[in-house]
Amino acid sequence: MTKPLNGPLDGIRVLELGHFIAAPYCTRLLGDLGAEVIKIEPPGGDPVRTWGAQIDGNSVWWSVHGRNKKSVVIDLKSDDARETILKLVATCDVVVENFRPGYLSRIGLDDDALRRVRPDLVIAHVSGFGQTGPDCDRAAFGVIGEAIGGLRYLTNHADGESDLPPVRVGVSIGDTVAGIYAALGVVSELLRRTKDDAPQQGGTVDVALTDSVLSLMEGLLPEYGSLGHVRQPTGSRIPTAAPTNAYPCKDGKWVLIAANSEPLFHRLTDLIGLPELAEDPRFAGNGNRVANVEVLDAAIAGWTRRHTAEEADRLCSDAGIPSTLVYTAKECAESEQFRARGMVREIDDPIIGKTLHPGIVPQTSGGQDGIRWTGPAVGAHTDEVLRELAGKGAEPPEDAMKSCGCSAAAVSHSDNSREQRASP
Repeated sequence: MTKPLNGPLDGIRVLELGHFIAAPYCTRLLGDLGAEVIKIEPPGGDPVRTWGAQIDGNSVWWSVHGRNKKSVVIDLKSDDARETILKLVATCDVVVENFRPGYLSRIGLDDDALRRVRPDLVIAHVSGFGQTGPDCDRAAFGVIGEAIGGLRYLTNHADGESDLPPVRVGVSIGDTVAGIYAALGVVSELLRRTKDDAPQQGGTVDVALTDSVLSLMEGLLPEYGSLGHVRQPTGSRIPTAAPTNAYPCKDGKWVLIAANSEPLFHRLTDLIGLPELAEDPRFAGNGNRVANVEVLDAAIAGWTRRHTAEEADRLCSDAGIPSTLVYTAKECAESEQFRARGMVREIDDPIIGKTLHPGIVPQTSGGQDGIRWTGPAVGAHTDEVLRELAGKGAEPPEDAMKSCGCSAAAVSHSDNSREQRASP
């Protein structure tokens, strides 16, 4: 299913020295937009190849996580790895990596070494705490970034409603957000590189998981800095607007209703048969509604409990009130809206068979298809890439020639994997 490059980043070559989630997510986005991505993997492959649900030992997630990438197996601890990597770097526009700070320097691949062979190279570093600061050497994964960035504290029920630990978002959002910021940084540096006609030094992008999460936290810092207020978890509510919540329905399901503007609130009170609420001083303006949200939500829940979730959603939608059911994977996959926008795509993966992929975000005016091939087998492009770009007649290692090479081989990645497990 290999297709020609036709996205806005067509002509940009990216070398990924990444593993797990953050850097590979960044390069997946760049690949979706047309960049040529060369992923360097240790013998046995990226650990994500063994994560989550599997078919015959092959992670189905890898089909998406590794899509549009060329897999090249190189043991970075081997004697000739540095020379080979530098030959590849000389042909690339971008390097994206997420080892712990200092690791690439120890193997002779620091920024200076990379730019000696490609002066205008864009280098993106993704790490737990960034390349500077007193904590830069600490190990971290996405969940650590989510906790330190303030998100984990807020993803909980309101105080007194539960004594369980604060729950996490159901995906590694700290990693993926860092990957998005890294991709934005890469594109920004590529754009900056085009502003002057004369050759110039390449730019450096420094993204921390902790920074990435903290940057999402809306008014959390100014509220504390100006008022000494520590934002608290509010469960399914939004602490700054009301009514916005998940409301129980008679079929045991939930409907989400967001009617926090004045016109929407009036529409909702008419719909639920309580127009007097719109004239009640307790609910006059968003600030008063937030202050009296318990009473307000109880009144709305009294209406939703008389309907199934689908009925309540349809009635709200017909009235122009933002609402929705809570989608599972099934509802996402069957959504006519997602299908119409190409956000749910049926793909034939040669390793795992027919499957579904999410589409391309953002959609651009180029109209590119985006998904040129699914996540490849370990080392599938080793010979091709090393021959064409590094001048080597290399053959993939034996375990790279397996259909996916992830079952037993991925358990022992060589000493290099220990460096990987210690970084995000």
